[in-house]
Amino acid sequence: MTGGNGDNIGSMRTLPSMFYKDPSLLEEMKEMIFARSWQLVTDVDRLKAPGQVVPHSVMDGFLNEPIIMTRDADDQLHCLANVCTHRGNLLVEGECHAQSLRCRYHGRRFALDGQMVTAPGFEGVTDFPAESDHLQSVPFASWRKFLFAAPTTDTPLFALSDLTQPMSDRVDFLPVEEYVFSPSRSRDYIVRANWALYVDNYLEGFHIPYVHPDLAAALDVKDYSNEIFDYASLQIGVSSTSGEGFEDIPKDSPDHGRNIAAYYYFLFPNMMFNFYPWGLSINVVTPLAVDRSKVSFLTYVYDESKIATGAGAALDKVEREDEDIVEKVQRGMSSRFYDSGRYSPKHEGGVHHFHGLIREFLGID
Repeated sequence: MTGGNGDNIGSMRTLPSMFYKDPSLLEEMKEMIFARSWQLVTDVDRLKAPGQVVPHSVMDGFLNEPIIMTRDADDQLHCLANVCTHRGNLLVEGECHAQSLRCRYHGRRFALDGQMVTAPGFEGVTDFPAESDHLQSVPFASWRKFLFAAPTTDTPLFALSDLTQPMSDRVDFLPVEEYVFSPSRSRDYIVRANWALYVDNYLEGFHIPYVHPDLAAALDVKDYSNEIFDYASLQIGVSSTSGEGFEDIPKDSPDHGRNIAAYYYFLFPNMMFNFYPWGLSINVVTPLAVDRSKVSFLTYVYDESKIATGAGAALDKVEREDEDIVEKVQRGMSSRFYDSGRYSPKHEGGVHHFHGLIREFLGID
């Protein structure tokens, strides 16, 4: 693979078609990128009180890493492997409130901080319990009300703060802690395309006038812009209609006085945080196969009265339009007559940056 990390986007080529077709490359990325990256687990609303326990399968259908988030009696949060250290049984099967965690296979019990408390049948065992008999801690961190984990026995590729700082710098004025998860507005989509093709499509607004006529009408596409950060990028959509943008943007913000319709943040490698005047739509892209992906839409509402207006309206329709075009691109990747293309310097800086990070973390040119 050639042409990814240089600054001269005008001389570079996109990832070759084999990247979107080769199962062995996806398997490499599983350990080299995804397992060492930060993945959204939940929000603190599900862990408000001591004793609350939330199990989670990280990137279910791909990494399938079972973890648990707990809040102990000292009001401390923990992220732990959800696997009993005796024989590997799943420890917690459902969200619950508990004083300790008991394995229903052979009765081993753990405190909510992961320390083993009792182990029936192990009387007389030497050097027991050892460190390996306690539940292993999983790296975790938070941004605002959201909790993230990096399901790796190695070190994460970068700190969560390196990933989320651009959001803190730009949208800190938004009352994110007041956003409420809406299960009825959240769902999974199955896309018959490589996960990275879906991300490529997200990272440029170039296609909006051609693929999304209603969204194009809601935005001033001539004022669409993008900004690149170390491990993230931001696309800013400006509303074409007065009164449909964010209110009360601070005077010290570079967006003060602008009619901002949406902040579209991409967090490498597979998360999108889309802020609208009504709240937040989080998209998490999970590979299921080299040509099949799951896109989870998680909806957090702040102002229900604005959810049907502006760029944040009709997200299901926009998603289906994106699916249709991305699935056609996946078919195009199988052509004998296509290998790679060129980047548009004006519109595809985010795509170029994303490809460069993939090349960097896979250690390829």
